Amino acid sequence: MPLRSDDPRSVGGYKVVDRLGNGGMGVVYRARSRSGREVAVKVVHAQYAQDAVFRSRFRQEIDAVRKVSGAFTAAVVDADPEAERPWMATQYVPGRSLAQRIRDQGPLLLTELRPLALGLVEALREIHRAGVVHRDLKPANVLIADDGPRVIDFGISRAAENLALTETGQMIGTPPFMSPEQLTDARTAGPASDVFSLGTLLVFALTGRGPFDADSPYLTAYRVIHDEPVLDGVDAPLRTVLGRCLAKEATDRPGLDELAQEFEAALPEPEPGGLPPAPRREEAAAAATEVHLDTGPGEEIRLGAEPGEEIRLGTKPGGEVRLGTGPDADPSPRPARRRRLRPLLAATGTVGALVLGLTAYLLGPGGADTTDTAAPAPTPTSRWTAPPTGWKPWQTTLFATAAAGTRRALPAKDGHNGGAPSCQVHGKDVYCGGSGVLPVRVDGRTGRTVWRAGIAPTTTERDRYYAGVLGVRDGTVLVQQTVFSGEPVVDPVDLIALDADTGERLWTRRVGSTDIAPAVTGDLVLTAEPDGVTVTARSPRTGAERWSLPMPAGHHCVFTTAGAGTYAHCRPVTRDAKAANAESRVLVVDRADGSGRTVEVPLDSVLVGVKQGALVLVVDNTEYTDATRGSDPTYDTVLLLDPEAGTRVTTKPGENGRGRAALMGSVLVFTRSNGQVTAVSPHTGELLWRSRTSLERPGEPGYDAATDTFYLASATGRVAALDRLKGTLLWETLPRTTPTWSVQGASWVAPHEGALVAAAPDGTLFSLDPAHPDREPVSG
Repeated sequence: MPLRSDDPRSVGGYKVVDRLGNGGMGVVYRARSRSGREVAVKVVHAQYAQDAVFRSRFRQEIDAVRKVSGAFTAAVVDADPEAERPWMATQYVPGRSLAQRIRDQGPLLLTELRPLALGLVEALREIHRAGVVHRDLKPANVLIADDGPRVIDFGISRAAENLALTETGQMIGTPPFMSPEQLTDARTAGPASDVFSLGTLLVFALTGRGPFDADSPYLTAYRVIHDEPVLDGVDAPLRTVLGRCLAKEATDRPGLDELAQEFEAALPEPEPGGLPPAPRREEAAAAATEVHLDTGPGEEIRLGAEPGEEIRLGTKPGGEVRLGTGPDADPSPRPARRRRLRPLLAATGTVGALVLGLTAYLLGPGGADTTDTAAPAPTPTSRWTAPPTGWKPWQTTLFATAAAGTRRALPAKDGHNGGAPSCQVHGKDVYCGGSGVLPVRVDGRTGRTVWRAGIAPTTTERDRYYAGVLGVRDGTVLVQQTVFSGEPVVDPVDLIALDADTGERLWTRRVGSTDIAPAVTGDLVLTAEPDGVTVTARSPRTGAERWSLPMPAGHHCVFTTAGAGTYAHCRPVTRDAKAANAESRVLVVDRADGSGRTVEVPLDSVLVGVKQGALVLVVDNTEYTDATRGSDPTYDTVLLLDPEAGTRVTTKPGENGRGRAALMGSVLVFTRSNGQVTAVSPHTGELLWRSRTSLERPGEPGYDAATDTFYLASATGRVAALDRLKGTLLWETLPRTTPTWSVQGASWVAPHEGALVAAAPDGTLFSLDPAHPDREPVSG
């Protein structure tokens, strides 16, 4: 690939010649030493260079490659893991990857499989003898050199005795080629895990399909753990050998010495020449990949790409894409068969070069080489509305320097960086606060921080401050502010109104009770009075009183707005409320005059919305907490309550009612911390669909009624789009940040003027186009 304007011209004294590949975590270049020796140089992306855990992983990769450098790997020539952007230079091996070989020429013949299988057994024997487990053996990480296969990319390997970097809660690898133990507990993945991956790789090499292939990497992961491998096209006795490699239990898989003997017996001797070597660079440069795209009757578009370049194809619903290359393409001169494809992210490849991709999966897609199963990316269709003119994808943080007001963020102390965003979109802008975050206004089209409101006392530090943005009304930003004293007392809460244009303070009022949360509803802001039982509705702009409403004493109340209605869900604060058979209450409030009526609801209920005039609540009636369910709540009852007629309809969603609950139109969605999303009918409790994402700790969904799409964002800034009615996973993005377990709080995502705006718990704020979520952002 040609160099880009922002690529370095040299790295560590090596002159950069061209770009070999680009992964989620770094870039690989072909470079030359002063003596003319060619090397492959991997350079870590700038955003990960400051992460201590990532640097540790990179050092580990360098150590691993140095331990096993020999006939079956690419030797380390030079490295500097302490550089501003860590890098590693390895031997440049002129060979294409097995993935590229299969894409170009189709699956291997049985006679071609023998040198590959036995060579990889020898490579794994050398790797394991050095005390290293590779953990990411896949076609993209096997290089077909003239003298046999080379195993590359030790980015997620680990020493067999070193568990420290696998105890972060992440599951890292490539799902179609991961072992069951990698998916369930990566810390237990030993040498037998590489044997499992070898089995999947060889099935893929022989048939062009993985033994657990499915429509998404999440279903693939499920099949790896629970289903038997599909070995169609693999004949005995090789079928038996590969079946043993793919045993669910690591102890049931053969050792490498035994496996070598079985491969020798099961595989025929290769024909002269074995696996075809890589084409010379001159030949590779001349060979273009040709893609035929049918756009309509009698119309055809031909797209030519140089080897290693990326092609992104989009079709309208019902359109067809005809590919002349790929793992299952027919190499004969007959017309290529037609395949109806889902929207996908086209795979990238590199010919004549060793590509050390930095591919990190959290039970999901990502990375530079998407030969393996990847989550779909959208094509431009009528589903999506184009963002406004002048908008570009952008990324910033809640701590970026502001153009006006208080330019700099609150000072950090003792490693507390803050985050936990609290954001609202309004007009063309985004307004945010959070833990340690002064309120800011961010331009929704450029990501520029327009102003920061310096409303905290001058000596306040990040770990003692919180500002939550409640809403924006009548040119006013309403903020709930708390400055923590650190003493064992209830710290006061202030409601502060800011001018939306300038960030200047308009008025402030002390919130009288922490048991009644302030809220913005309609054109009003609601706040508790000092007596602790009265709520007053005020003008957002002036703070002038409109009306007052008495609240039930001894209850914690949270206001919810649904359509034209305002509701307060109030739960008793006494510890023995359940023992006393107490019930919660819902107040239905008329915003015009503050009048209301009260209905009783189950104690452990949550009001999630209103459907056709009926309140929709989910109820946890379980007497004991099941520790095996983790942190996800379980709601065994869905209650529809008509406050006018007094009718109640109760349904039982069963296990499907586990996770964070949200009502989106006529669908009740439960999102679990492991990324699983389940939808049920609020009227019947019937399961509508279940979908799996790779998101970790997703936050509240953002719903776009115009496109019938809802979005989830994860703790690392991954974003997923799902169809509301069918649960189809439309696409997912790569992580934006590394996991920040020290920062509490959920991620946030919302549709905004045809784009999406999302925030991660560490304070990263970004915007993307849902029709093209993979476009690179600009700095805000």
